Amino acid sequence: MTSPAPAADLARAVRSGSRSAADVLDGYLAAIDADEEEIHAFNLVTAGSARTRADEIDRRVADGEDPGLLAGVPVALKDNLCTRGVATTCSSRILEGWLPPYDATVVVRLRQAGAVVVGKTNMDEFAMGSSTEASAFGPTRNPHDRGRVPGGSSGGSAAAVAAGFAPVALGSDTGGSIRQPAALCGVVGMKPTYGTVSRYGLVAFASSLDQIGPLATTVADAALLFDVIGGHDPLDSTSLDRPTPRALSVLDDGVGGMRVGVLTEFMEGASPDVVARVREAAGALAAAGARVEEVSVPVVTLGLSAYYLIAPGEASSNLARYDGVRYGLRVDADDIVAMNTATRSEGFGAEVKRRIMLGTYVLSAGYMDAYYNQALRVRTRIIEGFDAAYRSCDVLLGPTTPTTAFPLGEKTGDPLTMYLSDVCTIPSNLAGHPAISVPFGAGDDGLPIGVQLLGPALSESTLFKVAAVVEAAAPESPAPAGGGRS
Repeated sequence: MTSPAPAADLARAVRSGSRSAADVLDGYLAAIDADEEEIHAFNLVTAGSARTRADEIDRRVADGEDPGLLAGVPVALKDNLCTRGVATTCSSRILEGWLPPYDATVVVRLRQAGAVVVGKTNMDEFAMGSSTEASAFGPTRNPHDRGRVPGGSSGGSAAAVAAGFAPVALGSDTGGSIRQPAALCGVVGMKPTYGTVSRYGLVAFASSLDQIGPLATTVADAALLFDVIGGHDPLDSTSLDRPTPRALSVLDDGVGGMRVGVLTEFMEGASPDVVARVREAAGALAAAGARVEEVSVPVVTLGLSAYYLIAPGEASSNLARYDGVRYGLRVDADDIVAMNTATRSEGFGAEVKRRIMLGTYVLSAGYMDAYYNQALRVRTRIIEGFDAAYRSCDVLLGPTTPTTAFPLGEKTGDPLTMYLSDVCTIPSNLAGHPAISVPFGAGDDGLPIGVQLLGPALSESTLFKVAAVVEAAAPESPAPAGGGRS
């Protein structure tokens, strides 16, 4: 299998007229046709509209226009991003067949840059999961080992990039849902600073934690995608009204003189092969001129507990809108209470119900201060802990996930074990800080390992600069078992 061409190279070829957008698209659709049935990265492949869009790009090039930085580049979208007139389900029966009347802001920006949307990717229902097994439409399989999970909840997007179904994709990250599947699938995945990428048109899970970000085969492509989708949006009240850090222009700046802290707490729970890869990445950064030292942020060990009080509480509120009245599934019954109960009982899966019940409990009278408000205080302590670390370090380094990809079905019966898959990624969401996962060789089982770089708010330029050095030093990554597109 040949390596997929970088998105930047594809766009350059289309903009110059040396390659047509239609030809690029046909190659990726052929890869989807060959392996999608087994991998199930998509809930919907939009081949017809993609071909129409590719033809439009080619006409614009022929007329002397420049379609943009992503001219003719196929992009896969997580199925919680609204697409006007195209089904957006969040992999839930309760939204099956819903056609949004508008596009998410990130979708608008992709199209303005000349991208071609090839489909909506599978995910854990309403982004609640770490394996893409909690989807109403069946699990996605890891392209490197189809008996294993791709991670979640953006597992479909990560698998689509790893399998060569699209050179880049968008996911959402509430507790690690971009970075964790990126690590397990051997691709780059990045969560921006909260507020740097508009959430308008992202179906909400936990509004103070959700953030949209890129998945790609290279750090440069992830930087390109971030540069396209980032920036203030007046339609999103949480969008930062300040210049967005640039990423693509700093990739060659190096790490000379930078301070890198290896985060002790993340290393303690990781498997020996994952720890070894992180140590190798630290050594590569030191060899490139960075000062590397061990750093401890003890309070991050409380992140998992705080997250599973805050996120379900916000989910309980956000998902109250699915009542069988306004849109989506409706199960008729004798009265409105029975109808509402029947609709939500049939429409939501087990994991979503579990988190709604947990969230409703922690927000209830008599328990809110003991649980939810206490979790918010812990969140503040985590922010303070990171702030202290960043006074002596520019970035932190650690594992993205404690292990490589685990077998399908291994953790579905034990929610707590599944939740532990995100122990290294959740703290960045609670703090609102950016973080990026970069592929760095393989584990003892031959499956991909990702190392994670974390930075303070609005440090995307620094993170991408360091990520480029890590990527350049990475051992050869394992290739997926089949498929791919050059």
